[in-house]
Amino acid sequence: MKKYLFIALLAAGLMSSCTSYKNVPYMQDIETVNNYGKVIPLYDAKIMPKDLLSITINTTDPQAAAPFNLTVQTPLNAALTNINTTTQPTLQQYLVNNKGEIDFPVVGRLKVGGLTKNEAEDLIRERLQPYLKEKPIVTVRMANYKISVLGEVARPGTFTVSNEKVNVLEALAMAGDMTVYGVRTNVKLIREDAEGKREIVQLDLTKSDLILSPYFYLKQNDILYVTPNQTKAKNSDIGTTTTTWISATSIMVSIASLIVNILR
Repeated sequence: MKKYLFIALLAAGLMSSCTSYKNVPYMQDIETVNNYGKVIPLYDAKIMPKDLLSITINTTDPQAAAPFNLTVQTPLNAALTNINTTTQPTLQQYLVNNKGEIDFPVVGRLKVGGLTKNEAEDLIRERLQPYLKEKPIVTVRMANYKISVLGEVARPGTFTVSNEKVNVLEALAMAGDMTVYGVRTNVKLIREDAEGKREIVQLDLTKSDLILSPYFYLKQNDILYVTPNQTKAKNSDIGTTTTTWISATSIMVSIASLIVNILR
């Protein structure tokens, strides 16, 4: 009888471990992506309200471009402290308002919201033509492109993305990946669009079609939340519930021992 009881417990344990393992690896059905026939366009972030833009204008004549490259005024105390230090002036950054506009020197209001970086550069270059004798080199960068990762990850926090492009897996890598308590099938993406509309999307990282999803690449200010599994929830439940579980487990062990002794 002991033998049969041991085999039953062993089988139950093996089945439980196999079921748990299936929920751990990322992107298990890779054929879904490899057999996908369509070409997915390259991702390019779009400028949104409250983005902070760094814009530089360069020409062969630095004096001609100077009015369009405003610098931040250095406080008097800082100037006296660094009087013997050679430093580059800090360029003025531009905050995109809720209408998607910025105030650019000489040119005035520019509607850059909803444009990609390249599209914004083309717009500024076009608007500068009446003021410059040559076509300038315009560089636009998003200075505050950041995402946040919370929940069951090794290092939760907010991360600045310098190349203005990050996907879900890269974001998790920045946060040290999920812990063993993270639910791979229930990662929540919280997003707010340019009009202020908020949405929560559930992502299943065990499915390869995540790569084909419009939510694979994160937008600025996106939040990823990794849901904890039931084991973590039970471990964090301290107090009378924990005491009850311990008592119940002790009773079950005692009953099992009694049955084994009776059946000997």
